[in-house]
Amino acid sequence: MKRLLMTGIAVSFSLALATTAQADITIATAGPMTGQYASFGAQMKAGAEQAVEDINAAGGVNGEKLVLEIGDDACDPKQAVAVANQMVGKKIALMAGHFCSGSSIPASKVYEEEGIVMISPNPKFTDEGGPNVFRVCGRDDQQGLVAGTTLAKEFGDKNIAIVHDKTAYGKGLADETKGAMNAAGKTEAMYEAYTAGEKDYTALVSKLKQANVDVLYVGGYHTEAGLIVRQMRDQGMKTVLVSGDALVTDEYWQITGDAGEGTLMTFSPDPRKNADAAPVVEKLRAKGIEPEGYVLYTYAAIQAWAQAATTAKASGGEEVIKALNAGKFNTVLGELSFNDVGDVTLPGYVWYVWQNGKYDYR
Repeated sequence: MKRLLMTGIAVSFSLALATTAQADITIATAGPMTGQYASFGAQMKAGAEQAVEDINAAGGVNGEKLVLEIGDDACDPKQAVAVANQMVGKKIALMAGHFCSGSSIPASKVYEEEGIVMISPNPKFTDEGGPNVFRVCGRDDQQGLVAGTTLAKEFGDKNIAIVHDKTAYGKGLADETKGAMNAAGKTEAMYEAYTAGEKDYTALVSKLKQANVDVLYVGGYHTEAGLIVRQMRDQGMKTVLVSGDALVTDEYWQITGDAGEGTLMTFSPDPRKNADAAPVVEKLRAKGIEPEGYVLYTYAAIQAWAQAATTAKASGGEEVIKALNAGKFNTVLGELSFNDVGDVTLPGYVWYVWQNGKYDYR
């Protein structure tokens, strides 16, 4: 009798534990946790972990604690789809990712099919995503417009070359910049593609030198841009390198050293300067994490979802999507909302300059 009673208690206790575990809400972030763009994956991971820690400390979402899953897509489309399917199997309520356009777009199709909310720092793909897809940064056409019009206005009398790395992000941004610059009355001296992942760009640099290029716009990531500017300096070129948001990592300067001085880039306004972000910035810096780049954008993605889920009294599905479409959310980026295609209603892109190993407003 006693043995049966104890067995019953044990079973009841196990069921209670299982019920508690099932009550947790699983969310995820995914991006390039390994590979040459891993610095951006680290940014997203840091932002997501801090957001989960802070939300859980405040009581969770609808009384339930958050559990974070991390996915590594290495900015590879096939790997991104595999990660997305893994996350579906883990029954996530939110994907705060992915990062690269080439991986975000195919992964978004998996989440759309399953009705999983996806809020990303990716600046390209809401046009190609379903009603479940949102983003917390600006669009590539907005970024390209800022870059292209400024190039035409400030460097109209210079030889400008535009190059890209053939990726969905790099080529897309280069084309948007070229289109805006051309519309403003300036024609590029060169338009070329290069191969991402290589170490030697001296052939490209020699071609730029022969064409007397004064300004080089790079549609691509910080690793290749850093090597190109360093190799330009090695050939005695004083060409100004201009690029986009993929240079918002201190790793860029680690590659370039002093050769990166004066590099210009476009990015959204720096959320580290927001008063609302100050407590989070302080916590991250106390952990030895500098909240650069996409750290706070990932944090804000989870904040917006959490507030929408609270309003909807649900963790996912159509109720949360409706709440995201209808609501205004207080985040480390400031108050934000989303339009009917999932674009965020925040200020667009501004100019930064790299000086003395740091980037700040130009």
